[in-house]
Amino acid sequence: MHIQLNGERYELPDGQSVADLLQRLELTGRRLAVELNQDIVPRSQHAATLLGEGDQVEVVHAIGGG
Repeated sequence: MHIQLNGERYELPDGQSVADLLQRLELTGRRLAVELNQDIVPRSQHAATLLGEGDQVEVVHAIGGG
Protein backbone atom coordinates (compact mmCIF):
# COMPACT_ATOMS: atom_id res chain seq x y z
CA MET A 1 0.00 0.00 0.00
CA HIS A 2 1.03 3.62 -0.37
CA ILE A 3 0.82 6.37 2.23
CA GLN A 4 2.06 9.94 2.39
CA LEU A 5 4.87 10.17 4.95
CA ASN A 6 5.91 13.73 5.79
CA GLY A 7 4.63 14.80 2.38
CA GLU A 8 6.41 12.06 0.42
CA ARG A 9 4.94 8.91 -1.11
CA TYR A 10 5.97 5.83 0.91
CA GLU A 11 5.25 2.17 0.22
CA LEU A 12 4.77 -0.48 2.90
CA PRO A 13 2.99 -3.85 3.22
CA ASP A 14 -0.74 -3.99 3.97
CA GLY A 15 -1.83 -4.35 7.59
CA GLN A 16 0.94 -2.22 9.08
CA SER A 17 0.42 -0.23 12.27
CA VAL A 18 1.93 3.08 13.28
CA ALA A 19 4.32 1.10 15.51
CA ASP A 20 5.36 -1.05 12.53
CA LEU A 21 6.07 2.06 10.49
CA LEU A 22 8.20 3.58 13.26
CA GLN A 23 10.15 0.33 13.52
CA ARG A 24 10.78 0.35 9.73
CA LEU A 25 12.02 3.93 10.04
CA GLU A 26 14.26 2.95 12.99
CA LEU A 27 12.51 5.49 15.22
CA THR A 28 11.35 3.12 17.97
CA GLY A 29 11.91 4.53 21.46
CA ARG A 30 12.58 8.09 20.33
CA ARG A 31 10.67 11.13 21.51
CA LEU A 32 8.33 12.00 18.67
CA ALA A 33 4.77 12.81 17.76
CA VAL A 34 2.76 11.00 15.09
CA GLU A 35 -0.13 12.58 13.26
CA LEU A 36 -2.42 10.40 11.15
CA ASN A 37 -4.80 12.21 8.81
CA GLN A 38 -4.42 15.38 10.90
CA ASP A 39 -5.12 13.65 14.25
CA ILE A 40 -2.43 13.00 16.86
CA VAL A 41 -1.98 9.29 17.63
CA PRO A 42 -1.06 8.79 21.31
CA ARG A 43 1.98 6.58 21.89
CA SER A 44 -0.26 4.12 23.73
CA GLN A 45 -2.24 3.63 20.49
CA HIS A 46 0.67 3.20 18.03
CA ALA A 47 0.46 -0.62 17.96
CA ALA A 48 -3.34 -0.67 17.64
CA THR A 49 -3.60 2.02 14.94
CA LEU A 50 -3.53 0.42 11.50
CA LEU A 51 -2.53 2.36 8.42
CA GLY A 52 -4.55 2.30 5.21
CA GLU A 53 -4.07 3.14 1.56
CA GLY A 54 -3.64 6.89 1.06
CA ASP A 55 -3.26 7.76 4.75
CA GLN A 56 -1.30 10.91 5.50
CA VAL A 57 1.28 10.44 8.25
CA GLU A 58 3.47 13.12 9.78
CA VAL A 59 6.26 12.14 12.15
CA VAL A 60 7.80 14.98 14.15
CA HIS A 61 10.88 14.54 16.35
CA ALA A 62 10.82 16.26 19.74
CA ILE A 63 13.98 18.31 20.23
CA GLY A 64 14.89 19.71 23.61
CA GLY A 65 16.54 23.04 24.04
CA GLY A 66 16.68 26.02 26.21
